[in-house]
Amino acid sequence: MKGTTLMELRILAPTGALGAGFDADALARGLAARPDVIACDAGSTDSGPAALGSGTPKLSARAVTRDLRLLLRGRDELGVPLIIGSCGTSGRDAGVDQVASLCRTIAAEEDLHVKLGLIYSDQPAQRLKDLYDTGRIQPLANAPEIDRELFERGHTVAMMGVEPLREALRKGCDVILAGRASDTALFAALPHMRGADPGLTWHMAKTIECGAACAVPPSANGLLATLRDDHFDVTTLAAGTRLTPRSVAAHTLYENADPYHIAEPSGVLDTTEATYEPVDEQTVRVRGARYLPADGYTNKLEGAELVGYQTVIIGGVRDRVVIDALPKLLPTAERYFDAKILDIFDGEVDPADIDIDYRLYGAGAVLTGSEPDPLTPRELGVLITVTAPDQETAHAIATFVAHASSHLPIAEYDGLVSTLAYPYSPPEMDRGALYRFTLNHVATGVTPTELFRTVTEEL
Repeated sequence: MKGTTLMELRILAPTGALGAGFDADALARGLAARPDVIACDAGSTDSGPAALGSGTPKLSARAVTRDLRLLLRGRDELGVPLIIGSCGTSGRDAGVDQVASLCRTIAAEEDLHVKLGLIYSDQPAQRLKDLYDTGRIQPLANAPEIDRELFERGHTVAMMGVEPLREALRKGCDVILAGRASDTALFAALPHMRGADPGLTWHMAKTIECGAACAVPPSANGLLATLRDDHFDVTTLAAGTRLTPRSVAAHTLYENADPYHIAEPSGVLDTTEATYEPVDEQTVRVRGARYLPADGYTNKLEGAELVGYQTVIIGGVRDRVVIDALPKLLPTAERYFDAKILDIFDGEVDPADIDIDYRLYGAGAVLTGSEPDPLTPRELGVLITVTAPDQETAHAIATFVAHASSHLPIAEYDGLVSTLAYPYSPPEMDRGALYRFTLNHVATGVTPTELFRTVTEEL
């Protein structure tokens, strides 16, 4: 009688973010385990809307090239797929093309032969309007109000699940560079294609999505997951690190309000019955998660648009009298600046289009709302941000804001006093474009691949 063949898949997550850097020895340990697939994320919305709005990646091309070179060498050595998602931080088409360009250069320099799959996730304005007109764009919690004209102003990507990645794997792609993707989909794609248990697959993917973020101590290094029929093991790879059941379980709360129910495009991961047990100091075994398929498929939409330009001023004060007076002086200063704008720009600039914001660090600038205990700072850091429709106007206004803010009238003092000290000369620093998120919605009534397009090429 023949024995039952048990499934075992090894998934290597070498780092939490392409370009964040990882220890080469830790990568070597992961490669020595001969993984079936190497996958890593390259993006996020965690750092705000600028990457999506501008198309400029958060991490430098030099940093990304360093990581990418090591991963391409490792993939070539083993002959297994390498999957990278949310290229260029935002997952815009431009981000995919940027990483693809680096890939081509490295392949030429290293004499690597690669079938490259590029999956694009930009959404044309007309497609979005059609979805909107047919009621197939639905808001998530705390989503902003939208109208169909929004799609002309901003830039929108759709977040893919495993299906476009699985199609690229079936086409024999050695390296897959994806646009905006669910972090977990990158690690779940190959197990999903091989028929692994969906609950364990998605829970494994959630656990390793950020590399060694769930290790003790957390780092940008990697994890190795070994997925079997009724459990998965997760192992930390960097020397001097360990995993505990608590550190692994805690990662289900990362970027989730509910650690027991984690939404994906095709359903919900339910970890209510999951168990975590130590195997050794570096490995934790996980069982029990379920995957609940959704009634309909959805793709999350993320959008950003340009809303202005900013110039910032950084100052500080240690005078107790000035510190106490500042909160009462700022409304007066704002009225003065409104009048100054009308005077200097001769009515060409409306003060209502200008925002002058003071943040008093040390006096509640970080916390929104009331402080639980009274703050009595000995000194304050003051961040002044001027936002205007264009950079030239923002800078011009910042020059007189900086000047006036350094000599605010203090009733307790006679004559001219210095109220703020500036560490830089000149104090005005152009911060550049300001973007805002425009969408927190999902596209409904779509097939898993229709919002994405794939291109393959041989390097």
